[in-house]
Amino acid sequence: MIHPAVVVAALLTLIPFLTAAFFPSYLSGVSRTLPTWVRLVRPSVLCVPYLLVAGSTGTFHWYWLALYGLVPVAIALLLWQAGRVDPERRGNWRDFLVLGTLGLAVDLRWFEHAWPAHLSVFNKILLLDAGIYGFLVLRQLDGVGFDLRLRARDWGVGLRELAIYTPIAVSVGLGLGFLHLHGILPTWAALMQMPAAAVFTFFFIAVPEELFFRGWLQNLLERRMGRYWAPATTAVLFGLAHWNKRAVHFNWRYVLMAALAGVFYGRAWSEERRVGASAITHAAVDTIWSFWLR
Repeated sequence: MIHPAVVVAALLTLIPFLTAAFFPSYLSGVSRTLPTWVRLVRPSVLCVPYLLVAGSTGTFHWYWLALYGLVPVAIALLLWQAGRVDPERRGNWRDFLVLGTLGLAVDLRWFEHAWPAHLSVFNKILLLDAGIYGFLVLRQLDGVGFDLRLRARDWGVGLRELAIYTPIAVSVGLGLGFLHLHGILPTWAALMQMPAAAVFTFFFIAVPEELFFRGWLQNLLERRMGRYWAPATTAVLFGLAHWNKRAVHFNWRYVLMAALAGVFYGRAWSEERRVGASAITHAAVDTIWSFWLR
C-alpha cells in the first residue's frame, strides 16, 4: 500500500508541472506580484516532496534535502540573471549551463540514489519543475510552446510525423537488429494496457523530454545557429542522451535510432512550436516500440 505521504508528495510534484502545462498565464501572473527575492527562493519548496517521501520510507539524509532545496534556487538565480543580461533571449551561457546540468543529472542519474528505486521518477519531475520555473517564469523564454491543451492541429502534425517516421524506423531498426517484430495483431491483454501506457508515456516520458530538447534546447539553439542547424544539432544531442540505455557501454544502435527519431520530433515541434505536437509523435513511437518492436 502506498503511504499517504508519498501520495501528497506526488501531488506537490505534479502541481507545478500541470499548472504550467494547462494554466501558464496563472503561474507567471502570480509570480510577477512577488518581490524579487521571494521569486528567487520560491523554488526551494521543491525539497518538500523529498522530505515527505524520505521521511515515510526511512531514507532521509540532510544532504539530499539541502540539494533539492538549493539546486532549484541556483537554477532560478542563473536564469533570472540570464534574463537581465540577455533581454532579447538569444541564449546566454547561463541557459546552456542549466540545460547541461539538468540533462546530465537526469541522464547519468546523479540524484536518484536519494530515492527508493521504485520512486526515482520523483527526481526527474522535480528537476523538470525547477527548469519550468526558471525558464518559463523567471527567464520568460518565448516560443517554447509548453501548452498541453491539445488542439486538432497538434494531433494532425504529431500523427503525420509518426506516419512518415514509422516505415523509416522499422526498416532501419530491423536492419540494425535493434527492433524485433513480436507479431502483427496485438493480444487482448496488450490492447487493454495500451491506453494507460500511452498516457503515462505521454506525460512522464514524452512531454518532459520534448520540453527539454525541443522547447528549451532547440528553441535556444535556433537563435544562435538558425532553423536548419539547430534541429539537426538537437537531434544528435537527443540521440547521445540515450547512449547508456539498455547497455553497460555505448549503445550506438540506440543512439542512432534516437537521433533519427529526434529529427521527426523536431519537425513536429517546429511546425507550430508546440510541445504537445512533438510529444504526441514521441509518445506514439515509444508505445508502438514497447508493445510490438522491443
